[in-house]
Formats: sequence, C-alpha cells, structure tokens
Amino acid sequence: MPHDQHQDIDPADLPPVITRYLAAHRTRDTATALTTLTPDASVTDDGKTYEGIPAIGTWLDRATGEYTYTTELTGAQRVDPAHYIATHHLEGDFPGGQVDLHFRFTLRGELIEQLVIEP
Repeated sequence: MPHDQHQDIDPADLPPVITRYLAAHRTRDTATALTTLTPDASVTDDGKTYEGIPAIGTWLDRATGEYTYTTELTGAQRVDPAHYIATHHLEGDFPGGQVDLHFRFTLRGELIEQLVIEP
C-alpha cells in the first residue's frame, strides 16, 4: 500500500463500507463484518494472515472473544481512493492493557479487499 501521501480526514468521512466493518467489529457482529469483504479478502493481524471469508470469520470470532476491551476511533487518514487508515485506541485485559492500532484498509470497488492491523 502506498504510504507517501496520507491526508487526515474526519472519521465520519471514511467510506461507508469501512464504517460498517468497524461498527460490526466493535459490536462483535461477525456476520455483518463478513458482508463488507470481497470473497478473496485477506486480513493480517498480529503477524498472521487470514485469507478468504471462512478463515476471516474464524479469526473474527476468536479475536473478539479472546479479551475484554474498549475501543475508540481516534483518527482517520485517506491515502488514495482505495486506501484508508483508521486508528483505534484499545484498553482492556490483554497483555500491556492498552495499544493504538492502525487498521489499514484496501478497497476494491465497494468492498474491503485487504485489512492489515498493526501498532
């Protein structure tokens, strides 16, 4: 993904598909989150990549149930029309207790093709 021209935007200006994914992820609604992805989507989290809807569904169910935490969307950036970054602050009972995570989205049309989650 290109990283040279990030433009800060209001989180409310993220594309609707990203907003829908983030809301579903926050409320642990795996079924809705999966509707935002291309059939061949991939998610990379914690150094592991999950490819395709079944693998991503399993990851979502595990990731959202493993720890108790709160999340706050603290910023957003537009890299180009297909690449966006949503920054979240998480606090909870996971190792370290708090972290800022960058959700780096790649869109294909109206769906998410790739998501990379990293500090």
